[in-house]
Amino acid sequence: MSSSLTRLTEIRRALPLAAAVLLVGALLVPMWRITLTAPQYPGQELLIELYAYPRLGGDFAEVQGLNKYAGFHYPDPVYIEPNYDVSEAAIDVPEWLLGPVVFAGLAFTGAFVAFAPTVRKLKAGLTAQLVGTIAVFVGMFAFIQYRLYQAGHSLDPNAPLRGIESFTPPLLGPYAVANISGFAWFGPGGYMTLVAVALLAVAYLARDLDATVDELPELARAFPGAIRDRDEEPSDESERDRDADRNPEIGGGDHVR
Repeated sequence: MSSSLTRLTEIRRALPLAAAVLLVGALLVPMWRITLTAPQYPGQELLIELYAYPRLGGDFAEVQGLNKYAGFHYPDPVYIEPNYDVSEAAIDVPEWLLGPVVFAGLAFTGAFVAFAPTVRKLKAGLTAQLVGTIAVFVGMFAFIQYRLYQAGHSLDPNAPLRGIESFTPPLLGPYAVANISGFAWFGPGGYMTLVAVALLAVAYLARDLDATVDELPELARAFPGAIRDRDEEPSDESERDRDADRNPEIGGGDHVR
């Protein structure tokens, strides 16, 4: 047991665990923030906070009133009642419910990879997890942007303000509709997600090392030479792991007992 816990101090095992904690924590705070300015609120910025599940924070009630003038509505999560009023003209976004499932699934994967019984399986898991995580978030980013396009091109024709052209709010960046200006950017959960992906990338780069977390600053200063040098001189533990992978009857190695 002691040996197994010691292995978890390795960079390639500890960082996926840290990333898992960040991904779970990201569900507790806003993923995305939008600041808005409008003539109706001189000298004041309105803030909307969006979570990874159907919930809004900040000044969403005031902004919802502004949106009605332009015929723009918050999306309808369909299967649950969110904490805001849903218009019949809103687009359906039932997949918003899956946010916690995605984040929890990626977090579980990180923990699973960290406890891989052999180095060979650990390396394969780190590679698959990094590629899979990036693919999932890129796909989510693209799909959310598509939903924003739908919302901006499904303006209510019965809105008080007429003649407003369809628009596409960006997931990140500035935009304007009528006399309302907005800026969308990451919330705390978004930044936590970015850090989690960065930790997975570092763990992948350190997949051939048995260095521990306390050696990370030294390795960072020597990168990439340190990785190349240590990769050329595999540790005894790595040698045993490869032997154990080739022959299951060989004991020891990196197998968890």
